[in-house]
Formats: sequence, structure tokens, C-alpha cells
Amino acid sequence: MFVNEAQGIFVTGTDTEIGKTVVSCQLMDALAREGNKVIGMKPIASGAEKQNGIFKNEDALQLIEHANVDVPYELINPFCFEPAIAPHIAAKQAGEQIDFMVIEKAYHELTKQADWVVVEGVGGWSVPLSNKHKVADIPTRLNLPVVLVVGMRLGCINHALLTAESIRNNGNSLVGWIANKIDQNMRVYEENLQTLKDMLSCPIIGQVPYMQAGQTGLDQLTNIETKFLKT
Repeated sequence: MFVNEAQGIFVTGTDTEIGKTVVSCQLMDALAREGNKVIGMKPIASGAEKQNGIFKNEDALQLIEHANVDVPYELINPFCFEPAIAPHIAAKQAGEQIDFMVIEKAYHELTKQADWVVVEGVGGWSVPLSNKHKVADIPTRLNLPVVLVVGMRLGCINHALLTAESIRNNGNSLVGWIANKIDQNMRVYEENLQTLKDMLSCPIIGQVPYMQAGQTGLDQLTNIETKFLKT
């Protein structure tokens, strides 16, 4: 198991397209405001375009934009695949194997240059990366506590509780969760929020309000509590 040289956190979600990047960037900004050197990492990404001959992912580029330390793209996003499909399928189509040793080495290099490394997952917690591995193995290998982003919409209670249960059953530390209102018309939002506060058995770190198309939301995370990240 990897021993951190910097403090780190792993950001996962109850599904894909649930706001992990928005939250990761906001956590980075909050930690930077406290005087820390902060880097974001996206170990695996599917969905990319070539820039100067290299495939680059939009989520990874946003993490780079919110870092206050300059490092090579390849350390931020060691595995980047062109099609926006499940990463294990994208890797197979590309004739590649997702190698955890490569991820660990990149993370190790980042920890030498920062006080905090915010690591964003791909898809949800149990998304497969190969026939043997899944996203949950990343924070385990890197020895990182976990923040869960909950997409607030119908069905979110079930998704959140199942994901939290899986995180804990996997032996990982769930240090907090963030509510991201992805459904503008979600009924009884406050009641759902309170239910999750009561049942997730970890603190809520912040909330992201609903965003119209084109809004980044990168200044929208409210009541952020970075103290819960410091294990």
C-alpha cells in the first residue's frame, strides 16, 4: 500500500456525469486558499481530443487549471482514451492495459511537489478498469480517504447509501459527502438532503446548487468544510 508524502483525497460519485470534476476543482481552490500547494489528478479518463499530438481529457484540463503547481500532463492523467465509453472497454480497444504501478508512480511524483493531491475517479465507485480491478482499487492502492459526490435527483438516496456501504465494505475511509443538485426540479429536495445527512454517517462537506447549461459551477460550492478532509 502506498504511503503518502503529501495529503491526498479521492473524489468519487454515485454515477458518471455527477459533478466530480466541479467538486474536485472547488476542493482544490479551497485548499489553495488556505496556503497549500495543490495538484489535481485524473488517473484514468475516457473521452479525449488530441492537442499537439497528445490525447487530453477535459476533466483533467480543468484540474490543471485549478492547480497552483505546474506539472506535466502525463502525471495528471496517465491513462487517457479517446472514446467516451467505459474505461476498461476503451483500454481494450486501444490495446492497452491500465497499470496500477504507472498510476502509483505518477501519484508519488505529484506528492513530492504539493501539500495536497486531489484525485478524481472515473465514472462511479464500482466502474471496472479490467477483469480484475475497478475504480475502488485506486484509493486503496494510494491509501486515500474518500469524498462522495451525490447527484441529487430521484433515486439518489438508494445510490448514495449503496455507494457508501461499498466504500466502507472495501475498507476505505469515507470522510464526507457533497450534495450536487443536478435536477433543477427535484421534488422535496430538502427532505432528501436531510435523509442523507441522517443516514450516510459522515459529515456533509458542502452543496452545489443547480447549474444551467454552460455554467461551470466552479464558484458555487457552498459551506465547504475542508477540515473533514484532514485525516
